[in-house]
Amino acid sequence: MGKQRAPELYRAPFPLYTVKIDPKTGLIITAGGGGASKTGIKNGVHFLSLELVGGRHSATLVHTHETDTRATMNMALGGDVIAAGQDGNCTLMKFSQCSPKQTKKSAAKDGAGEKAAVRRRAGKGQNGGGGDAPQMKEESPQISVEDIGAVQGDLSPQDPCVKCVCFSADLTLLLSGGADGYVRVWEFPSIKEKLNFKAHKDELEDINISPDKKHIVTVGRDFECSVWSGDQLAVGLCWYENMPKIAEKTYRYKSCRFAKVEDQKDALRLYTVQIPHKRDRRPPPCYITKWDGRAFLPLLTKPCGNEVISCLTVSDSGTFLGLGTVTGSVAIYIAFSLQKLYYIQESHGIVVTDLTFLPDTSKSQAIKGDNEVVMLSVAVDSRCQMHAVANRRMFPLWLVLIFCGLMVVGVILLLQSLFPGFI
Repeated sequence: MGKQRAPELYRAPFPLYTVKIDPKTGLIITAGGGGASKTGIKNGVHFLSLELVGGRHSATLVHTHETDTRATMNMALGGDVIAAGQDGNCTLMKFSQCSPKQTKKSAAKDGAGEKAAVRRRAGKGQNGGGGDAPQMKEESPQISVEDIGAVQGDLSPQDPCVKCVCFSADLTLLLSGGADGYVRVWEFPSIKEKLNFKAHKDELEDINISPDKKHIVTVGRDFECSVWSGDQLAVGLCWYENMPKIAEKTYRYKSCRFAKVEDQKDALRLYTVQIPHKRDRRPPPCYITKWDGRAFLPLLTKPCGNEVISCLTVSDSGTFLGLGTVTGSVAIYIAFSLQKLYYIQESHGIVVTDLTFLPDTSKSQAIKGDNEVVMLSVAVDSRCQMHAVANRRMFPLWLVLIFCGLMVVGVILLLQSLFPGFI
């Protein structure tokens, strides 16, 4: 028997490195490519429409935006603006839904009008993730994409690379981390540089900013996870200080994400992933750590398997964590307890490059169907997969109390029958 795989929503004609979902339109935006190498593999950003039809999810390609020789390695959404890490630049693209007449006018500019023919990529039960479906009707809304600028996010003399990008929660700041170890912050949408400082001795792996914009957290390949107040170091995190069996520099940080706490308005959490620095024949486990997002004290650390973690994401509500691995496995964890809720081993054939949960919007709730949580994953195997956890059956409190009462009565009657005169 073959290995279990999650339903395949879409298969791109190039490796996929990043995926996001626009909360306003519900569009899936995924990107990647072959870079500048002359292999014939194109570079582009694909826009997909996600639907729930007859209890099954399917994704339809509605627009393709080619990015010349630049592969998008990471991206962040700021409203209707995409910030894409492409080589040493952070490229800004503005997208919008428009009428077919507007699409025809813009098609001459980006050459994507003809290439936006709609192809349906559904699960293997429908068409195996391949094949073309009929084009959309002409009156259907289309996507328009416009390049609005770029900022230099990495100044490495050789092979410059923007490793990570993100927006602040209020969309007033754009942040990037480069292979040169620098953090660069711009005011948005003016793109006026606000901060530029050396954060790590080696390249950055990840960057995130707290919802109140007071702290920036950076992860570098130099074993450090640092908390910054502006361009000043506030604290360096140490996840293993209460774990005597973990030696210094045997692990390095891989990812970091701030998240809110469900039903606790003022609470804030920070989640980090730690992976082994060296790969052994018997690989040690990776770890997830949950931190107080204001005091930056570790609250809970748990192992998360022996497969090396490649990416981390958090749901909008802060309830769930998503993990991808270099061997193609995908997992969903409960954020409160760091307990594994869902896992498919090697669902993708190779490195999982990015994950995203369906946003907590009314539009996404309708698409979610009878599932508690839905997450998308993309990988170098060019596939976009869906991972869903069905709603767990819950019984109302009054029914539980009645059942407990009946149990007590039953036990008393049983004792009375076995031991007359017991009561």
